[in-house]
Amino acid sequence: MAKDKKLKNITVKQVFKTIVWPKRGLLLAGLVLILLRSAASLVPPKGTQLLIDDVVVDGDVNKLKQIVGAIVLAIVVQAVTSFVLTRVLSVQAQKLIAVLRSQVQKKILSLPINFFDSQKSGALVSRIMTDVEGVRNLVGTGFVQLIGGIITAIAVLVILIDMNPTLTAMIILPVALFGFIAMRAFKYLRPEFRKRGKLNAEVTGRLTETLNGVRVIKGFNAEAQEIKVFESGVDSLYQVVKKTLTATALVSSSATFLLAGVATTSILGIGGYYIIEGNMTSGELVAFIAYLAVVVAPLLQMSNIGSQLTEAFAGLDRTEEIMLTPSEEDDEERTVEIEKINGEVIFNDVTFAYEDEEVIKGINFEAQPGSVTALVGSSGSGKSTIAGLVATFLNPKGGKITVDGQDISTIKLNSFRSQLGVVLQDDFLFEGTIRENILFPRPNSSEEQLQAAVEAAYVNEFTDRFEKGLDTVIGERGVKLSGGQRQRIAIARAVLANPRILILDEATSNLDTESESFIQQSLNELMKGRTTFVIAHRLSTIKKADQILVIEDGQIAERGNHDDLIEKEGRYYKLYTYQARI
Repeated sequence: MAKDKKLKNITVKQVFKTIVWPKRGLLLAGLVLILLRSAASLVPPKGTQLLIDDVVVDGDVNKLKQIVGAIVLAIVVQAVTSFVLTRVLSVQAQKLIAVLRSQVQKKILSLPINFFDSQKSGALVSRIMTDVEGVRNLVGTGFVQLIGGIITAIAVLVILIDMNPTLTAMIILPVALFGFIAMRAFKYLRPEFRKRGKLNAEVTGRLTETLNGVRVIKGFNAEAQEIKVFESGVDSLYQVVKKTLTATALVSSSATFLLAGVATTSILGIGGYYIIEGNMTSGELVAFIAYLAVVVAPLLQMSNIGSQLTEAFAGLDRTEEIMLTPSEEDDEERTVEIEKINGEVIFNDVTFAYEDEEVIKGINFEAQPGSVTALVGSSGSGKSTIAGLVATFLNPKGGKITVDGQDISTIKLNSFRSQLGVVLQDDFLFEGTIRENILFPRPNSSEEQLQAAVEAAYVNEFTDRFEKGLDTVIGERGVKLSGGQRQRIAIARAVLANPRILILDEATSNLDTESESFIQQSLNELMKGRTTFVIAHRLSTIKKADQILVIEDGQIAERGNHDDLIEKEGRYYKLYTYQARI
């Protein structure tokens, strides 16, 4: 696996500006609720002090009722504010997660084809669904609890200093030591959380591939091999999770030991000595310990929240990486809107390379409006690359491609692709019904338009035999259909799209002889009036093409129509006569 480039950390300032600040009103309301809850938590300690030192000593029943009433009211306030806080902030956090998922998905779909060539679909699913979940701790209760906890701890420390500065000093040292340990741990955790997200995406990606390729796996009896690969990925993920859990546990344990253990024990010992010496009442010590609990509780909570926020930042690092990847439409040169394409396509000394490997070398040809250009040649010669350049899936490294005299690199992709139709050798069908798949490019088409496309591609030849007809569910990637049936649905989809430029990449390769004859007739109708590029290994299907380009080693070795090339007895002649003998 290639080594990943170093991923930059998203800064607190960036997160505050893009996520926290837009929700400032909501977060402020949450902070007020937390502070109100914290204020209510101060009532029981003070009430306990008064109960021990005054009420019990004086036998004042009325004051006892007032104290108990105040404590009950404080508990009710804490319960209500906790409910409202969780209800409001948690719901808003989930709403933000939904919005961010939509934004990341939109961004990913805007990225160029070469981005997807180096990514696993399952890994991208993880980037969309998992990496953004951490924001619930930024906009949800986590962030405001962190801020509210800090404010509460400072406020209560002021009260404790007023009560007994010496005892309070016994708290400061453990708190400072805990803060140091927590900061070191969180600094360590962030890259580990990011690594965990990356590994989780890779494991998810491999699992998705395994499930999609289950027929191949079973066909080669390779279950044990796939299980081993998956187990290895899961174990790598486990090792990283173990590290994050260990670091998180260290923070929680240090909080428990230093705050709930060392601080409390020290106060009990010194406080007990003060009572014996008469420098402190029993009620004051009980109240001091109760106030200490109010300080320790948010600090203990902050150790968990800190881990959650660190995980959130790690996920946002990966999300930011996606969001900063240049989109196809980010090209500032693409400013031209085209209303209707006539279909003249000209390649002028076009070159293209995958990294350092040049695969297209100085290609020159013209395709007139409504003409059919066939691309033939051996595998890997560059035919699909030329088609990809026409479809704007790829951008030439040199030379120029024009459409109706306009440089294709300056045309806005939406305006061009809205008039483009593509039928691939293994065309993708979505899980759903046949009707939904045909309607995919034009979902608002009329029933008449749909039926015309169905008949043109001879889809009705097999759907009429299905109980539910066009409403038959075809399964994931059309697994319930034959290859020929899937291909006819793909062609019907292209018919319905009514493109001006059409690319057929082995469009009849998966068809039996009978189906091929049907489809060839429908393709002949589909290609009329449209500039068509046909990639074909089965040369019998392109005899009527206006021009045939024989591509070898990224160059045009021969060009002409079928009869001209047969007469030359060159490379095309050899390919054609070889297939004719088979």
